[in-house]
Amino acid sequence: MEYHNLGRPLDSYEKARLLVGMCMDNRKRLRVPDNFAYIIRTGGGNLRYSEFQVSYAIAVAGVEGIALIGHDDCAMVGLASKRELFVKGLVERGGWDRGAAEAHFVSFAPIFEIGDEVDFVLAEARRLRARYPRIPVAPMLYRMEDGLLYIVEGQ
Repeated sequence: MEYHNLGRPLDSYEKARLLVGMCMDNRKRLRVPDNFAYIIRTGGGNLRYSEFQVSYAIAVAGVEGIALIGHDDCAMVGLASKRELFVKGLVERGGWDRGAAEAHFVSFAPIFEIGDEVDFVLAEARRLRARYPRIPVAPMLYRMEDGLLYIVEGQ
């Protein structure tokens, strides 16, 4: 948070000890030094389907903590309302058959829907803490209006 929010001068790091899980949204960019963190970017910051990479970062790379960063105005919220846009985009830009695009959406949208961004980041932090009990997990929120990180408190 000091690097990103407060503009702390970037230090030099030889090895990352932090894993950052964050959304793939192109509107967000973290200001951190090189070699400071491993970063996994997924829709909504959902690490459920990147768990092997998380495990590898902990077991082999020596990660000692996880920063889980959600953000407001996330496109993974309310996916059902984006069904037609998704299908049309896959057909027109991806070259998909409409039926296959619809089936793809129906199969995967429920898995990747995150609901409320704050509730999701708290729930995902709880899940990761249970899965990796020796690794601290910090749930955070990136606010689009000011580009700053905030700690999310809750259960």
